[in-house]
Order: sequence, then C-alpha cells, then structure tokens
Amino acid sequence: MPRRTATMLASTLVLITLLCVGVLIPVPYSEMSPGPTVNTLGEARGEPVLSISGHQTYPTTGNLNMTTVRVTSADYKMNAVEAVYGWLAHDSVIVPHETLYPDGKTEEQSSQENAEEFSQSQESAKVSALRELGIPVTTRVVVATVVKGTPAEGRLHAGDVIRAVDGTAVKQPGDVAKLVTRHKPGEKVVFTIVPAKTAAAAEKAHKDATESEKVVLTTARSAEGDRAIVGIQAGTDHVFPFTIDIKLADVGGPSAGLMFSLGILDKLTPDSLTGGKFIAGTGTIDDDGKVGPIGGIEMKLVGARNAGARYFLTPADNCAAAAADTPDGLTLIKVNTIDDATKSLEKLRKGDTASLPSCSRS
Repeated sequence: MPRRTATMLASTLVLITLLCVGVLIPVPYSEMSPGPTVNTLGEARGEPVLSISGHQTYPTTGNLNMTTVRVTSADYKMNAVEAVYGWLAHDSVIVPHETLYPDGKTEEQSSQENAEEFSQSQESAKVSALRELGIPVTTRVVVATVVKGTPAEGRLHAGDVIRAVDGTAVKQPGDVAKLVTRHKPGEKVVFTIVPAKTAAAAEKAHKDATESEKVVLTTARSAEGDRAIVGIQAGTDHVFPFTIDIKLADVGGPSAGLMFSLGILDKLTPDSLTGGKFIAGTGTIDDDGKVGPIGGIEMKLVGARNAGARYFLTPADNCAAAAADTPDGLTLIKVNTIDDATKSLEKLRKGDTASLPSCSRS
C-alpha cells in the first residue's frame, strides 16, 4: 500500500474513532437557542394573547413581540460533538448545565418555578400598565402558602384574604407575622378572613367582598423554638377594576413582563403604540414599572430578527451583552422603565430615531 494512501486511511480511522468517542462521552453542558416569538397584540393557537373586558379597548397595529429562549431539558445528556458544534454555531450558546439547572434541579422543579414566575410577571404587567395610565389598582393581603402539619392546615387556604389578626387590620404581608408573634406558642390567635372562593367571585364581578368569617387557631412553636407560628406565608394580591386575561401556553419565566405590559397599554389607548412597526423586546417588570434584566439576550435578539423585528426593547442591564453581538438590521433601544419604553415608541412613531436611547458595549 502506498505511504500516502496508508496515511490517509490511518487519519480517517483516527477521525472516526474520535467522532465515536465524542458521541459516546457525555459532557456537563446544555444548549440555549432562539425560541419562538409571539406578538402580544395578536393570537397564539387561535386565541388572543391579551383580552380585556369591562373597559373600552381600541384596535392595534404592528407587533409587540415577546421573545423566548429554547433550552435542552434537565435530563438530556449532551455529548462532546454536540458541545463543539454548539460552540461554533452562531445561533446557539453552550453553557454549563448547572447554569440552567442549579443544585441538581429537575425538569419538573424548573418548570414549576418558571410557571410561578410567569404568573407573577403577568400580574405585574397588568399593575404597571394600569398605573401608567393612572387607573387605580388596589391590593390586599392574602394567604400565599399553607405549611403541612401546622395549625393553619385545613383551616386557612391559599387565596384567603386576611383582613385582620386579633381585630387589628393588616395592610402589608409583614403585619401578619408581627401580630402572630405577639403571642406565645399555645395561645389562640383570631384571623378575620374572606374565603378564597368568596373573594374570587367578588373580584370576577368587580365588587368588594362584604362577607368575612373568623378563624381561631392555636399557635405552635417555630422550628427554632423562639416564637409562635400558625404555618402560613402571607402575600399580596391585586384587585383590578376590570378583567385582563393573558393566555400563552408553553412559556415560562418572568422575561415577558415588559411586552405584556406594553400590549395592555396599546389595547387601552386610542393611539397605536407601534405605529404599525415590528417591535420586539424582553425584560422583567415590577408593579412600579421598573424593567429588569433577563437571561439569554443574545438568543432573543436572533429570534426577534429572524421573525422580522426591526427594533428591540432591551433592558438597560442587558445592553452591553446585546450590543456586543447585535444581528444586522436590528436596532437596540435601551429601557429602564415602562415609561422609557412608551417614550421611545412615541419617537419611533414620529420618525425621530436619532434620539432613541441606544445600547453600548460598556
């Protein structure tokens, strides 16, 4: 056999061996890639993403797309060949597995956490949009969780509205713990509540719940043994003056908050926020309209541009990473608050793109 042929054959065999080994060897990495984008002004699976009843709404134009990131599952074992391919590809990012699933978190645990964050982001999107319009939103203290094996189990339930403890009105979740811990373990404490079902029915009818009942509990000793407890965690719930429904399946996490809030604003105001333009974006949002950073910004930019977006609303804290690798044809707009976003959209409608707040690499 000629030396050259033998060398090529040996090289081919070595390459095949390395590929086989690479396919068989799992590596502790996961992949992030662009996920689907959804127009918050449009429909998903035949249903409106945002629907509002009990208040006047207006026609909308253009796009306000929320963006997502697709990730490999917690149980998926990536091999070395896939990792190398992902590192070389422009439209995916390879990250340590623990970045997406810290502390050995399972797929089910991650999905549950994402669902809870998604639900909270919807609430904050509604609150921030209505407050931006000067529409009042009231809050109330509710039972957020009940711990098994404690005095509250079976007596109080998630969603119960807590009006008072021992006759003292509660205004903040922290008031509940303060009032309970005034007691010694073994003493009785009286909760004045509106049951969750009664509160939900009143909210659906946009009325105040007038019925309440008293629940007497005997306090227990905390695990630390130094204070009285009943076994609940109090939280805050919002009461809206009309109905706002957000329906979007198979999406989790808090990063769509800004775009949901803008979509609600657009439907409640006569003028089109987009001016017919295709705008995408991302960012968490709190009740006061502050926009927070998210993960996977590079993948969201790619997904938005592939969908046809020309402008991308970018959380200020994500600006440096976004500016370092912006897809051609996509203009980044820096936002710190929902007010920033609406003012920038107004500039876009007027064609004043030169004064838009931009992202820089530093």
